[in-house]
Amino acid sequence: MRTLTMIAAAIAVLGGVSAAQASSLGRPCTTAPQSQWLPVETLKAKAEAQGYKVQKAKIAKACGEIYALDQNNARTELFVDPTSGEIVAKE
Repeated sequence: MRTLTMIAAAIAVLGGVSAAQASSLGRPCTTAPQSQWLPVETLKAKAEAQGYKVQKAKIAKACGEIYALDQNNARTELFVDPTSGEIVAKE
């Protein structure tokens, strides 16, 4: 019974971690107002200028999320500051 409880707790913790990552790192990339954000097309262009092949891009929870292929054609997710286009994290 104790083992089952420990397994259930581990699954709950891991589920929370993956959910946090899936929703823009679990935190916003900027606190600037939306009026200062760059258009999604500009964020895509900045990523492409760095060698990424953008497949999809969006802004969610004050963080740009760009799904792309890197220079080795490996899938990657970029989290970018929507005010500057600066990459703040990669997955």
